[in-house]
Amino acid sequence: MVKKTKILAIGDLHGDTGLAKKLAERAKKEEVDLVIIAGDITNFEHSTKNLIGPFVKEKKPVLIIHGNHEALATVDFLSQLYPSTKNLHGYSFSKGDLGIFGCGGADFGISPMSETGFFKTLKKAHDGIKDKTTKIMVTHMHPYKSKAEFSGFRGSKGIRKALDEFKPDVLISGHIHEAEGIEERIGKTKIINVGKKGKIIEL
Repeated sequence: MVKKTKILAIGDLHGDTGLAKKLAERAKKEEVDLVIIAGDITNFEHSTKNLIGPFVKEKKPVLIIHGNHEALATVDFLSQLYPSTKNLHGYSFSKGDLGIFGCGGADFGISPMSETGFFKTLKKAHDGIKDKTTKIMVTHMHPYKSKAEFSGFRGSKGIRKALDEFKPDVLISGHIHEAEGIEERIGKTKIINVGKKGKIIEL
């Protein structure tokens, strides 16, 4: 039997260092294999200190994307500062038969993305893991016509196009704080809206 990968998925830390420490302790206690942070790591880039470090201290690999609160350059900086951390924007990560690919940003904020940009970035990232049997797509924004739109913020059509074309098993997204904990299924994909509490996912 193939061992499942246990993931702690988080969104929207917004610079809360105390919360980062608590979540890192949870990652250790739950013996997760991997931590995914789906954007808005900082609070408008006020500081990046002690947001990734606690997870690294617990020897947990971290996959990150930027949100609308930080620039792409900021997650590049964090991934260079901590070798066990990988920027997933336009890139992929593999662990056995599991492939994870991502795209950060939102349609507004510090590093705004266009709908074409969302799709092209996700396509580039997906190319790296297209032969994997199990796939996770990670975005900051939610897809068009998903439940998180109850917030009044329309989802991304570019992300929805990638979802429909690449059919990942799971889509992890953040961004809409009020949507934390909402799950749904679009086609074969399970959509999981994550937030500050964090969500354990096993695949």
